[in-house]
Amino acid sequence: MIARSNAIRYSFGDKVFLGFGWVVLSIILIVVLYPLLFVVSASFSAGPSIMSLSLIPPRPTIAGYQIVLQYRDIWVGYANSLFYMGVGTFINLLLTVLCAYPLSRPDFKGRSFIMVLCLITMYFSGGMIPNFLLVRNLGLLNTRWALLLPGGMSIFNMIIMRTYFSTQVPGEILESAQMDGCGNIRFMLRILLPLSTPILAVLGLFYAVTHWNAYFDAMIYLRNRSLFPLSLILREILVINTANIDQMEISQLMLLEERRNVMRYSVIVISTLPVMLLYPFVQKYFVKGMMIGSVKG
Repeated sequence: MIARSNAIRYSFGDKVFLGFGWVVLSIILIVVLYPLLFVVSASFSAGPSIMSLSLIPPRPTIAGYQIVLQYRDIWVGYANSLFYMGVGTFINLLLTVLCAYPLSRPDFKGRSFIMVLCLITMYFSGGMIPNFLLVRNLGLLNTRWALLLPGGMSIFNMIIMRTYFSTQVPGEILESAQMDGCGNIRFMLRILLPLSTPILAVLGLFYAVTHWNAYFDAMIYLRNRSLFPLSLILREILVINTANIDQMEISQLMLLEERRNVMRYSVIVISTLPVMLLYPFVQKYFVKGMMIGSVKG
């Protein structure tokens, strides 16, 4: 018998197309990857070497990290940001599930009207001043809840989760569970949520990154420095007060600029490290969740 090769044979046109695709993707990879590697390299550089475009520091040093980590408020900001990210993500997912599940049920009366009310909030907002007045009148000003409750749920993410519940979880599972005496809450906790791990991981990552990077709400609602998140602390570090810059000597200005350059890249690495460590643990769920709906089988 003649053995058949399983290798795919490409035509000349296919090879040209694949080669062109590899070239384009390689260029995109370089454009995206180089700035990231440069930031890491620059964080270990000092002096004039920071301005070089080399990815290998000519004089490696950890002076930037030493300066930043000696700043006490950095650790306070880290603890606050971890709290906001953890508790905030839990609140976001809880409210998103509690809103998405009823709206995914075809037997839920009035779901179309409620969905319209939810969609209106995506196009119209009261604005910054009414939101501030609302937070103040609720007694949330200068408290941790001011960063957690006002943005408790994203309507866009709720729509994604509702679509997942209605398309990826067969209705026959609910019917079988109801025949066995399973109620709605028990069905949601014991059956629906375990089957929804991919979408929970994706939306949880979205919420977590949003909380970690948020600083504008903290700048508006918080006055107590012990409540500041890391992003707000890092912003204060990078924005150095130059009110008396005219009174400084040239040597002082050069030292000030060099110190700011050393800290700038170290701050970027420190602020992105938790998210970079979080992503590998949810990567498989993230890829699966993002592919939901693209392939039907």
